[in-house]
Amino acid sequence: MLTLTENAADAVRTIVSQTPDAPTAGLRIQGTSASTEGYALTLAPSPEQGDTVVETGEARVFLENVAAGELDDKVLDAQVTQEGVRFALALQQ
Repeated sequence: MLTLTENAADAVRTIVSQTPDAPTAGLRIQGTSASTEGYALTLAPSPEQGDTVVETGEARVFLENVAAGELDDKVLDAQVTQEGVRFALALQQ
């Protein structure tokens, strides 16, 4: 299952805390690495039917079914820059 680094969990919490749906909201990942667009990250008020929910503390990430399968052995990390937050994926060790 996808895991989150401390930086990613902090970034997700910060982003989600700014929404009115914060108690149930999360970052949703959908799509596939096989497409030219790759994965799409959106702020979602709650998980959609069939989503896998990954929780690290109060940080919640919702994975669409295809994305969940592809990201099963990955770690989500985040870097905060002046331009905003940049998320990256790596293999779990």
